[in-house]
Formats: sequence, structure tokens, C-alpha cells
Amino acid sequence: MKEKIKMTHREKRENVAGFLFCLPCILGFLFFAAIPMIISFIMSFSDYSIVKESHFVGVDNYVRLFAGQDPYFYKSLTVTVIYVVLSVPTSIVFAFLIASLLNKSVKGKGLFRTLFYLPSIIPIVAMGAIWMWIFNPDVGLANTLLKAVGLPPNKWLSSESTVLPTLVFVNLWTTGSTMVIFLAGMQDVPRQLIEAVEIDGGGVMAKLLHVIVPIMTPTIFYNVVMGFINGFQIFTQSYVMTQGGPNNASLFYVYYLYRESFQFMRMGNSCAIAWILFVIIMMLTAILFKFQNRWVYYGGE
Repeated sequence: MKEKIKMTHREKRENVAGFLFCLPCILGFLFFAAIPMIISFIMSFSDYSIVKESHFVGVDNYVRLFAGQDPYFYKSLTVTVIYVVLSVPTSIVFAFLIASLLNKSVKGKGLFRTLFYLPSIIPIVAMGAIWMWIFNPDVGLANTLLKAVGLPPNKWLSSESTVLPTLVFVNLWTTGSTMVIFLAGMQDVPRQLIEAVEIDGGGVMAKLLHVIVPIMTPTIFYNVVMGFINGFQIFTQSYVMTQGGPNNASLFYVYYLYRESFQFMRMGNSCAIAWILFVIIMMLTAILFKFQNRWVYYGGE
């Protein structure tokens, strides 16, 4: 009986110690995530503004947005969807190819891995400033190279038709973290399966399509989900490089939210915009998880 009482006291102490250990995380989640989300949800039903008294307006903010009374809502949503559709596949394929090359047994591969990963940790503001100079239509490096080989210059970030493809290209510069995840996944591909394909006379494509890609589908799925989530939240590139221009051709959804909040001081409306984005990302993620069993292979299944 005494041993049971001692065990009970010990378990209580361990539970208290575990709770105290987790308390900073719990408080951080409450004060920096849960409570702000609740407040923003409440504010989305008001016309709250820093510069004037707020009033409860019900669902008027949501009705106004979906009814198209603010033309920038659907414009920003369309621009963001186009960017996501272009950037996610290209970044996934590019990162996968780079990881495949860096997975080879070549001299100095550690150095190459570091060089390809470094751009992803450069501050986006600094990176944006560099790319603005490169794609400057007058004195930029890109047009200088085009002129050197006899090709006509391009407007890049200054044209409605080329600004999104240019930003998609710039996004490839930040795929280092995706590349590292792919590289880690390739380390887990069983060598004996690769050797079996080689014995059967299979080439590079056979090993890629029948061994590497099927085994890496969980890693690909993770990067696809994160790519869609990050794509819908793109902001800094537009803020630094284009300011949503030209003619709102790069007015991304989060930049539109920023303008509503901090330029026009329509906090209630911006909270509604933020919650619509939350629902879009949640629904898209749920759809991706719903259909993952059709193409994602998990070991042991």
C-alpha cells in the first residue's frame, strides 16, 4: 500500500512537472495564436477601424466581398491562384531535380548542397532588392545578357504579361528547403531496389519512375501541401518588388489584405479577408489529404 501511495505521489509530481514544462508553449499558443484568432473572427463582423468608432455590421463584410463590391477581392484571389498553379509544380520539379543531382556520389557534393541551400536562408527583402536590379528593364543584368546575345529586351516586372512568370522564376531561388527535404527522402530509398532494376536492365528513367518516385510519394505529398499553403500566403515579393503592380497584375491576396489593414485602415474588412483565406487553405488541404490515398504510398501498406 505504501508503495502504491509513493507511486501515486511520484506520478502526481511528474504530471505537475510535465504541465509546468509545457506551460510556456500553452501560454504562447493562447496569447499569440488562439486569442488573436478569436478576436479577429469577432472583428470580421464589425467595421472596426483605428481612426474611427467601430460598429457591429453582421456579415456585411463577407457579403460585400463575395458580391464583388470590392473589385480587388476577386482580382487578388485570381492572381494568387494563377501564381500558385504556376509556382508549386515548377518549384517541386526543380527542387526534385536538384536533389537528384546532389544525391549522386560526386566530389564536393557537400559544398554543392550548401550552395544550393544558402539562397533559401537569405532574407526575402534583400533577395527582392537583388532581383529588382537584375530585372530592371533599363540597366538590369537580365536585359544586358539578352542584348549581348542579340535578343530583344524584356520588361520583366514592369509588364502585366510577364510579372507573374518572373515572380515564379524568382521563387525557384528559394526552393533550397524543399530540395533538402527531397534529398533526405532519397537517402531512405532502399539500395537493393535500385540494384534490382539495374540487374533487370532498367535505366535512369526506370529507376526514377518505378522505384524512387513511388517510395518518395509521402515526401512529395508533404512538399505539395506546404507549397500550396505557402503559395497562397505569398506577400513579401509583391510588397518589395512590385507593390502589386503593374495595374494590380501582382496584387496577391495577402498583399491585398495588408493594404486593407494598414493603408486604408479597414481592419474589420481585412479580418474577413483573412478568415476567407483561412477557409480556402483549410479546404484545399482537406482535398489534398482526401485524395492522397490514390497516389501516395506509405511503407507497410
